[in-house]
Amino acid sequence: MSLTAHRHAAVKSALVAIITVTSTRILDNDESGNWIAKAVSGYGHKVVEHRIAPDDQTAISLIVQAVLKEHCPDVILINGGTGITPSDVTIEAVEPLFDKKLPAFSCLFAQLSFEKIDAAAVFSRACAGTIENTLVFCMPGSKNACKLAVKELILPDLGHAVAHVRG
Repeated sequence: MSLTAHRHAAVKSALVAIITVTSTRILDNDESGNWIAKAVSGYGHKVVEHRIAPDDQTAISLIVQAVLKEHCPDVILINGGTGITPSDVTIEAVEPLFDKKLPAFSCLFAQLSFEKIDAAAVFSRACAGTIENTLVFCMPGSKNACKLAVKELILPDLGHAVAHVRG
């Protein structure tokens, strides 16, 4: 099947959950998470949850699992906690939950980041995978990084990816 045919068969409206990992923000001042919510809605997808998670590995893992159970989203977009500081534990919390990893997301995000921020792109640990029938993307918490990941890599083919994950 051609890419055009795949895109035609794509899911038109996916259920999306947003989790912002932070020790300083709340929903009202969550610029990245709120921007993601608007972008996702602008593409016709439905935001079913937007939560704040603390910079704590166990808490992040439990929140991801709770969101999966409570909302059965097609996609979870996690921003924050992907750097290299001791408090950056999103990857450690989420990767063990993956059934399948999507390594191209990390590679492409790094490539696009390098074009924007040069060698500092090396310090991002963005990743993606699936947990059961849910796509999960972990990206840095900066608004610019979220815009890059969401606009350039996630939203353009999200419906197509969701259709594949659903089987």
